[in-house]
Amino acid sequence: MGADTGRDGASGLDRYWRRRAAALAGILGVVGLLAWACTGDGDEDEPVRNAGAAETSAPPPTAMPTVTVTRTTTPPSEPPPEDGPCRARDLVVNLASARDTYAGPERPRFRVTVVNAGENPCTWDAGSVDVRVTSGPDRIWSSARCREGRPARRTLRRGIPYVDGVGWDRKRGCKGDPVRPGTYVAELKGAKRQVFRLR
Repeated sequence: MGADTGRDGASGLDRYWRRRAAALAGILGVVGLLAWACTGDGDEDEPVRNAGAAETSAPPPTAMPTVTVTRTTTPPSEPPPEDGPCRARDLVVNLASARDTYAGPERPRFRVTVVNAGENPCTWDAGSVDVRVTSGPDRIWSSARCREGRPARRTLRRGIPYVDGVGWDRKRGCKGDPVRPGTYVAELKGAKRQVFRLR
């Protein structure tokens, strides 16, 4: 009987410690589960907090510059009134020599052409034509100074040339002495000069 009582006491003590170990293991399991749950929530909240911080620290958008385009129109220049005086910029002037060389008693002749390039007809003073003959720096003759009479004013229509002939008697000035053979230049304002020779 004593032996049975000893075995019963030992088995009861074993069961007591087993229950204690099981209870302790359960408590540790619950604590571990809670710790894991808390750690998981903290990890999920962190990106949210970081995202919020990123949104807060982002610089405000800068305004794009505004480009304003302004078109300025220049009114066209007024054409001269019809039959008004011709504008110099509307006239195309040309000077041509009949020959490059004049021998013996031949007198040089020049052709003057004036064309109105403006929109309207205009009035032009034909007396303003001045063909000058020079030799180097020496001024030999001027058609304006030696002209007899005063040419009338002309009405120049667009694109229709005015043509006039100018002759030189090979004398210095209007009634001077004959010039010597050599190279001379005929000039007219607004036109290309003409080089010719006298023999």
